[in-house]
Amino acid sequence: MLTGLLAVKAALVRLLEWIVIAVVAALVMDVLWGVFSRFVLRSPSRWTEEVATTLLIWVSLLGAAVAFGRGEHLGIDYVTKKFDPSVRRLMAILVQLLVALFAGAVMVFGGYILVSETLRAGQLLPALGIRSGHVYLAVPISGVFILLFCLERIAELVSGRGDGAMEPQAGDETASTASSASDSTRFSE
Repeated sequence: MLTGLLAVKAALVRLLEWIVIAVVAALVMDVLWGVFSRFVLRSPSRWTEEVATTLLIWVSLLGAAVAFGRGEHLGIDYVTKKFDPSVRRLMAILVQLLVALFAGAVMVFGGYILVSETLRAGQLLPALGIRSGHVYLAVPISGVFILLFCLERIAELVSGRGDGAMEPQAGDETASTASSASDSTRFSE
């Protein structure tokens, strides 16, 4: 069962990565068009700033979910590396539970309230004319992904497959090993 869960997680992370890549590409094109229209055509587009802001919101939140799913989020593990592996595993489970609580309560539930209230209020982005609630959908959507990744990590830790170390997960072991090997040779020279 855990193997199937890990396969689903890897597929979700891959899907999110491609979505983030597409959003970043759209963001770059939007900013380039804004600069071109302002300085070359001398007729600035009124919608490029709103599109850039909207895309930046989406890429930030979905990118955070990707980083969390890959285990590449910010973490300070200097102290926890000194503990016994069983204590490390217990601390990792506790941390995942706290992250899951935050993702569920603040991002999913709070994001749902944010989206529903702004949709109910009928707020529109002035230049684009789209509803603000659609922009804010990034919060609960990324929260759902983070929550799913937390639950997967907790299942992995409880089953004994994870040791609680803060390392990249789900197929990234070779990249982290190669990276650390090249770092150690670089510093030994």
